[in-house]
Amino acid sequence: MPAASPWWTPHVHADRRGFLLARGRIQAAMRAYFAARDFIEVDPAALQVSPGNEAHLHAFATEAVAGDGAVTPLYLHTSPEFACKKLLAAGEQRIACFAHVYRNRERGALHHPEFTMLEWYRAHETYDALMADCSALLALAAETAGAHRLMFRDRQADPFREPERLTVAEAFERFAGIDLLASVAANGDTDMAHLAAQCRTAGIRVAEGDTWADLFSRVLVERIEHRLGIGRVTILDRYPVAEAALARPAADDPRVAERFELYACGVELANGFGELRDAGEQRRRFELEMAEKARLYGERYPLDEDFLAALPLMPEASGIALGFDRLVMLATGAPRIEHVLWAPVAEAAR
Repeated sequence: MPAASPWWTPHVHADRRGFLLARGRIQAAMRAYFAARDFIEVDPAALQVSPGNEAHLHAFATEAVAGDGAVTPLYLHTSPEFACKKLLAAGEQRIACFAHVYRNRERGALHHPEFTMLEWYRAHETYDALMADCSALLALAAETAGAHRLMFRDRQADPFREPERLTVAEAFERFAGIDLLASVAANGDTDMAHLAAQCRTAGIRVAEGDTWADLFSRVLVERIEHRLGIGRVTILDRYPVAEAALARPAADDPRVAERFELYACGVELANGFGELRDAGEQRRRFELEMAEKARLYGERYPLDEDFLAALPLMPEASGIALGFDRLVMLATGAPRIEHVLWAPVAEAAR
């Protein structure tokens, strides 16, 4: 049974209400930002045949029952990305959405099982345009909230300063003393033994059965992420292609991809791509991710064949997902994500 929720107690709600009203003002300001730039706001359905195909994202499963009793498995999406890219394939040029998304096994100060993702896409534009959007939106959120700084716990960032743009390889070298790309071949293949040796030298734990991806994530979490976006916002750019998700390889270096993440106050806020349009390569990546999910968690999700069929029709584009609730937290100084959600989901009793 869920534990009794404190959020409806009048004095608790009164303490949160200022954050919630600021949330509404920030959302309205962002809608105006996109409208002024000829974006169309779309509203993708949350029920999908595939919730997404990343190994470490966990979905909520359900089913549709037809009048004759036939059952179709469905999922609540972990992102509106597949639907948005289908709309680009259909001919839309600039789209944005505030989508409720659902991720299981995630709860904490910065995580909630249902949250709001702000996603936007620009056809025929590079992902540098998304970086400019991010800089403008962070400043807009702070200005709308009446804040001079973004804040989370004891960390601050000035949203009005130009962000630092740092490659993943530079971050590994600066914060961990690791030459990351020395463990990545020209075709994108990774060398676990090479990275493991560097991790041991750097004093980072290497466990039996670790993969290259495990070590990559451990270095990122233990040595890098909490040091990003301190003082000013950081754009962490050019992820190795093995960590590219749905991003295309960089034209000047096939070892890395057109993928960046946005950090402020040590908090990851957004994940942006120069979008991959090669359906065969996307299928290969999805299948690798689902094989890893099956190995780690004993389950896999279906592929969205409509999405894969739409990819070749999609124009060159860039797209990004931003955790809207997290940005509201940082702009208002809220201590936990529940403080900026109108109706948080009750926690299970322990």
